[in-house]
Amino acid sequence: MSQRITMHIDLDTFFVSVEQADNPELKGKPVVVGGKPGGRGVVATASYEARAFGLHSAMPIATAVRLCPQAIFIEGNYSRYAEVSKKFMAILADFSPFLEPMGLDEAYLDVTGFESLHGTIRQMAIKIKQRVKEDLRINASIGIASCKVVAKVASDESKPDGLIEVPSGGEAAFLAPLAIRKLPGVGKKTEQVLAGLGIHTIGQLARMPLPALKSRFGAFSDMLYRHANGIDNNPVTPPGEAKSISRETTFEEDTHDIVLLSGTLRYQAERVGADLRELGKQTKCISIKVRYADFTTITRQSTLPQMTDLDQIIYQTGYNLLQKAIATNRQAIRLVGIGVSGLSQPGNQLSLMDNAEQRLGKLNKAVDRIRDKYGFGAIQTGRTIQLKHF
Repeated sequence: MSQRITMHIDLDTFFVSVEQADNPELKGKPVVVGGKPGGRGVVATASYEARAFGLHSAMPIATAVRLCPQAIFIEGNYSRYAEVSKKFMAILADFSPFLEPMGLDEAYLDVTGFESLHGTIRQMAIKIKQRVKEDLRINASIGIASCKVVAKVASDESKPDGLIEVPSGGEAAFLAPLAIRKLPGVGKKTEQVLAGLGIHTIGQLARMPLPALKSRFGAFSDMLYRHANGIDNNPVTPPGEAKSISRETTFEEDTHDIVLLSGTLRYQAERVGADLRELGKQTKCISIKVRYADFTTITRQSTLPQMTDLDQIIYQTGYNLLQKAIATNRQAIRLVGIGVSGLSQPGNQLSLMDNAEQRLGKLNKAVDRIRDKYGFGAIQTGRTIQLKHF
């Protein structure tokens, strides 16, 4: 069996790049997509020219205006970005059927054995970059490696408009000198804990004894150790029919704040509900995931008496489970998530649903239409709007 070869292809500053492709006068200028000055939005994407002033994704627009008042601020056209994303995925599918999208602007390709079609895998990557540039007028960065995690790091390191190929057997050596934060899955909190142990590079993490990692990170340590050593056995998985949908958030600092926790859970429930409705599915099984400050992770689930796709029911069920989890363990929370499983076609007849649920269903679909056109942040609920204070 031949050695697996994986590509990670990532479109550079995607939202900004689409705007610049549609309006070439924006090229070479500091551009921010996410909101207008004076609004409450956050930066979705900043051009490299804007990043030079310290701007980055998730930064409040007000901060971005202060750091770079000369930037061009654009609210964004999310239906247009989705349209370009479909063309991007279609280009990749022309090169390999083994495609795993990871959002609008990035994807993995399993390209094992495709050398005979393109000369070398590197030449194949160059052709992909050329095709994306010609068809979409956007630059793509590509990482090539024996596994997904190393390919992802390689594409990040190659930005902008780059290409890095990590030879088989050279995975650990490639990762070793890089800062620990560049390893997927390592957030600010994990980085701080590792720094306290004197670990600042991926190579230092790779050399740390696994038992010592387990004492700090529990089950999470196995993945950390494998990835630091350039080992990732997860295959490229083409999307199939969804069996579950979930969202989770890792906080920058461990928290007891119920406003932050409930607002985050509400936002996640709205994303999950929107995904359900887009798929035309409903669920009875709702679960939450909680990771505490000591990295202990629990899941709790509840089964509803009837199927639903309503944001409000998904959230309230998840919130009830969260309250029980908080009452059981008083530690600060590092991560919270909500998910649904056992998806199936809608089975409720309208006559069996009360009028309140019918009204909520119509409301959710109306909100979906607005968000599809103007972006998910175009409408916020009472709980999610509180997140702007954090």
